[in-house]
Amino acid sequence: MFGRLMPREGNFFELFNAHADRIVEGSQELEAMLTSFANLEAHAQRIDGAERAADKITHETITLLHKTFITPFDREQIHGLITRMDDILDLMQDVAESIVLFDIRRVTPEAKQLAEICQMCCARVKTAVSLLTNVKQNEAILKTCEEIDRLESDADRVMRAAMSKLFRDEPDVKQLIKLRSIYELLEAITDRCEDVANIIEGIVLENS
Repeated sequence: MFGRLMPREGNFFELFNAHADRIVEGSQELEAMLTSFANLEAHAQRIDGAERAADKITHETITLLHKTFITPFDREQIHGLITRMDDILDLMQDVAESIVLFDIRRVTPEAKQLAEICQMCCARVKTAVSLLTNVKQNEAILKTCEEIDRLESDADRVMRAAMSKLFRDEPDVKQLIKLRSIYELLEAITDRCEDVANIIEGIVLENS
């Protein structure tokens, strides 16, 4: 009787999808920022706006989690998923702010490539999250998660090559330090996308 009177399910999937939309928005802005390398502060402000909107969604999700008696899947998985998703946008904000604050005057092809991989990872995070409403679509979800894993590996390879080139060819120590930080932050975005994929894989395998 008590259980029937308590809130059930909630709109967790709507919140996950709304957050994923902000992730894609941020990743598109970040890719545009590094590709054009113009209007840097405007891009940074839009990324900041996406991050702040996502923070509100994260807070709303955690509040709902505390109020909901029966959840669509394990509470720890819900909490882990939304917080790891939030980490993705936090890192995008760090990249954008660092580019502006470090007064970076030029961008490398490797940074552009990493930003492109980040955008592709984030698009697949959105796809995987949208499919969670029906974990019976396990093949499509797991395939998308595998694509995220593969992109994260691609980002690792690009960063290693970028670091090698940077330490070999960059004569300006300040520029070297700045670019190294940007490379590491960009690669970390793909790591957080992989974290999200791992959580989603766990949800699917436990509930399908």
